[in-house]
Amino acid sequence: MLEGIKVVEYATYMAAPGAGSILSDWGADVVKIEPPGGDPIRLFFKTIGTDIADNPVFDFDNRGKKSIVVDTSKPKGQELVRKLVADADVFLTNVRPGGLERSGLDYDSLKEINPKLVYCSLTGYGLQGPDANRPGFDIASFWSRTGVARLTVPKGEDLFALRTAFGDHTTSMSAAAGICAALVEAGRTGKGRLVEASLFRAGLYALGSDFAIQLFFDRVASTKTRHEQNVPITNFFETKDGSWICLVSRQGEVDWGPICRAIGREELIEDERFTSAKARRKNKAEVVDILDEGFGKFDKAEMAKRLDAESLAWAPVQTLAEVAKDPQAIAAGAIVQTPSAKGDGSTYASPASPVRFPGADDGPKGPSPALGQHTADVLGGLGLSAETIKSLYSDGIVY
Repeated sequence: MLEGIKVVEYATYMAAPGAGSILSDWGADVVKIEPPGGDPIRLFFKTIGTDIADNPVFDFDNRGKKSIVVDTSKPKGQELVRKLVADADVFLTNVRPGGLERSGLDYDSLKEINPKLVYCSLTGYGLQGPDANRPGFDIASFWSRTGVARLTVPKGEDLFALRTAFGDHTTSMSAAAGICAALVEAGRTGKGRLVEASLFRAGLYALGSDFAIQLFFDRVASTKTRHEQNVPITNFFETKDGSWICLVSRQGEVDWGPICRAIGREELIEDERFTSAKARRKNKAEVVDILDEGFGKFDKAEMAKRLDAESLAWAPVQTLAEVAKDPQAIAAGAIVQTPSAKGDGSTYASPASPVRFPGADDGPKGPSPALGQHTADVLGGLGLSAETIKSLYSDGIVY
């Protein structure tokens, strides 16, 4: 879909490189500019004492890209970035605004070189306001400051951290979407634009329904424990073999009878304590106890059959080990084979990009690059002579 689109990625860690990985999977040519020493995520496993050729965390966000190493603290390094941008379609960065302005790599500077450039800035908090230059990580900007961390935890329980790069990759999706929208506009008008993505704004959108309630009513309900749910039949229940099932009831009163039949308690269908949503809310703790007992009589496989027989909406609460073997994950294209960085032609399973394009090549276009693997080739593509490239290496401008 993005074949012929040139992306210059000047970014480290996960959120912005994740967006670059999505664009690469969709066909864009992505050149990743790394600092001397490389993207810190290259050290993700070495930091915990594991030394492996393939780094599934780094590879996920950087497969199919070209890596060049440029010291952008030096004027000659900054000039190389500007040369790369001159014929690029997209510039993607997570460098804070102040640093970009000091090095002449901010939007206003680069659009003078390339008016059609789509310039995507992905930061912690956006490009304006008192915290525009504050460092941003997903556990802080996406999870904590947005209110997600507090609202997720039932009242009175301790806070907990989000999983690795969860907020980063949610923001990656929003940034990739924004870039694609701006590319459509640039194709129509011949003019690029600034695309501003942030962990903070993506977190607020991800929590958008609750945030909308807060903004409208000036209050929002806290997260409840299982026995305190206002809709107790939309809940989690444990089966006899220790598996958990998420049960989801539809609007209105259509599901109480089917649920009673599924757990073998038909006599409760007309019980006035439970026949309406209002009554079930009043007796919510008792409803949960009844369903706990009902689900506890059957193992997961049998409970699944009984729920399906009643056309109820449900899902197993799975571990990632179970998801990795879930036939629906395979059928949906959610797992793809990524070429190994070892270069021996082998592949390994990795998460797919978030959107499928049936019939198109929408998967990994190659392995993640070795640090600086493509520096000389990319510089040669800019028209620099072999002698000039050799000089840039010897002067420590590139690696």
